[in-house]
Amino acid sequence: MSARQRQWLVLAGLCLLAALAFVLFGELIPQRRLVDLGPGPEARANPWLAAERFLRQRGLAVSRTDSLTAILDDTPAAGHSLLLLGSRQQLSAAQSQRLLDWSANGGHLIVIAEANWSDQRQRSNDLLLDLLQVHRLPTSSLKDEDAPTPQVEDPWPQLTRLYLENEDAPAYFAFDTRYHLEDAGNRAQAWAGSAGATHLLQLAWGDGLVTVLSDANLWRNERIGEHDHAWLLWYLTQDSEVIFLQRIEADHLVTLLLRHFSAALLALGLLIVLLLWRFGLRHGPLQTDPLPARRQLGEHLLACAEFLRRHQGHASLIGQLQAEIRQRARQRHPGFERLPVTEQWQLLTRLSRLEAALVRQAMRPLGDQHPDPTRFTRQVADLQRLRNAL
Repeated sequence: MSARQRQWLVLAGLCLLAALAFVLFGELIPQRRLVDLGPGPEARANPWLAAERFLRQRGLAVSRTDSLTAILDDTPAAGHSLLLLGSRQQLSAAQSQRLLDWSANGGHLIVIAEANWSDQRQRSNDLLLDLLQVHRLPTSSLKDEDAPTPQVEDPWPQLTRLYLENEDAPAYFAFDTRYHLEDAGNRAQAWAGSAGATHLLQLAWGDGLVTVLSDANLWRNERIGEHDHAWLLWYLTQDSEVIFLQRIEADHLVTLLLRHFSAALLALGLLIVLLLWRFGLRHGPLQTDPLPARRQLGEHLLACAEFLRRHQGHASLIGQLQAEIRQRARQRHPGFERLPVTEQWQLLTRLSRLEAALVRQAMRPLGDQHPDPTRFTRQVADLQRLRNAL
């Protein structure tokens, strides 16, 4: 196939691909679809995020905190609404009373009932609810005369209705119908309920208000948009600054001790200081520092020689003495190191005026064999005499 034919073949293939693409694109119809990715990380971390944003859109100041102590100590009650949305199991009786005192000073306290009332124990596990004399009861335990009178014309008996003055229709809320709120103290000035139970009570408390709800699930992110849930939140908190208390942090042990036992801690600290001062006193006369241990020069030399003998052998000791003798001989006779060994021995004999046999015996290498102690001692002594004679 020639080059011209290949070019025509490639051109025909490109035309075929272009025609196929034109047909396919003509059949495609663009569409837009919305994919629900679910709640974002911020919404998953905060179940009341939608409620906070709704109130801000209505122009209310909204804050969130976990410190109940900071609210009671630093936040003025007047003009504030406090929503207790977290568990109150660790709330003490003193803290519960401080909350009611805060409300009595002009604050609006919105409380979620957490525990059912027990007729046998005459209390519940919710201290704040007991102080308010409000009982949460299972709807199934209500007698017919205790339940609210149902309205036949109401098409949604499971929904809670709130009637307002000058309004033709009530507001509707989907509270949990398993629970009923009972005003045992007969202090409620407003209430709302479904066909079979009461789910909202509002009590005047001093200069403020306390609103008790059977549950608060209607204000969670996934349900606040249903019925009139968002409107109820705005209605209860209007004209106030709103504080969401989602989690009540327990006071640390140190904080509790300082708060309730400050005098005892001060006495304990003074006792510890006195004990340290008492045991820190000196008993008996001063002991003089021991004199530093010193060894004699001979002991040092003997230790050095023993070290060299163990690590380098007897030959090393003999070799060091012989090297010192050769160094002294070079000083007295330059060129000594270039002489043959026999002439070196003769020169050493002449310089030291010792016997030739003694010089030969002293300057002979010891070798690697283990020497006889007598011979080793005699050779060392001869080398010392030879060294001292030079």
